[in-house]
Amino acid sequence: MRSGITSLLAVVLGLLAGALLMAVTGHNPFEGYSYLFQGGLKNPERIGNTIATATPLIFTGLSVAFAFRTGLFNIGVAGQMLIGGLCATAIGLSFDLPRAQLLLLMVISGFIGGAIWGFVPGILKARFNVHEVVSTIMMNWIAYWTVYYVVPAYFKGAYLETESRNLSDTALLKEPFLSELFGGSYINLGIFIALIAVILVAFIIDRTTLGYELKAVGFNRYAAEYTGIAVKRSMALSMVISGGLAGLGGVAQYAGNAVNMQIGIMPSQGFDGIAVALLGANTPAGVLVSAIFFGLLSSGRGFMNAMTEIPPEIADTIIAIIIYFAATSILIERLIRWVNRRSSTRGKQVK
Repeated sequence: MRSGITSLLAVVLGLLAGALLMAVTGHNPFEGYSYLFQGGLKNPERIGNTIATATPLIFTGLSVAFAFRTGLFNIGVAGQMLIGGLCATAIGLSFDLPRAQLLLLMVISGFIGGAIWGFVPGILKARFNVHEVVSTIMMNWIAYWTVYYVVPAYFKGAYLETESRNLSDTALLKEPFLSELFGGSYINLGIFIALIAVILVAFIIDRTTLGYELKAVGFNRYAAEYTGIAVKRSMALSMVISGGLAGLGGVAQYAGNAVNMQIGIMPSQGFDGIAVALLGANTPAGVLVSAIFFGLLSSGRGFMNAMTEIPPEIADTIIAIIIYFAATSILIERLIRWVNRRSSTRGKQVK
């Protein structure tokens, strides 16, 4: 409950700061926010696009949050996304199977690819105490250059060497009936996979022995080790699952929101997942709501700029301010406690 209030306050403070920024730069904050939210919610098409934009963020937010539950900071989500997307794209371009089988194989291969990319820093942390921030950042660039080499060498597009061949309709998560339901938006089956992932992660964390062990390691690894929990195994397994979730984000991005892979681009969703997890208080339900909120801001900023001439950078600034307040949640919690103490003190004085 308290974490939810903290996240809500972070959003409110961020929106207020954004309103102040709009006013200082000579724009109408009410008009700006009106068009910002209209851009993400005005009609079924924009709602669908907001959901589609949020889908990879759900996976990357879950990835960061899951690792953080074990006291690990996974900065390698972008690289894990790339490898997951590359594995899924390779399967989609290499096999001619019935659609259900092909999509299932792509999803599984995307998860395995991301999991392998998470396993490496996980085992380095568990066995040799190599800091996961350093190792995951390095794995990001290994993934970047792997895609840079593999795509032109084996899956080069028909006209450009900087992108892979387009996936066939059979290998895409896009569904005509779903797109038509949302006015021709690019919403796809990835959102259903994301919702399943949210439910499964919540179940693992809150209802299983594994989840209890992972949380115990995150609270105090030395106390957990003293009670008999296999701390090193928990760390490695946490990074494997975290990487797998990020890999699914790559599948949703490159086989759902897009139709191919481009080289030379590090997916921003990998880093945005850190903000999503922070604002979502590292809980699966919080990540889901947070990802949709960030998807809304991302979808609406272009419409705001087109209708009001407010620079889209202001929307980015609002997001950054919200992240700042979410990251300093401990200060907000102290403020809440201080207000509660003042209220209780005044109540006693009145009596």
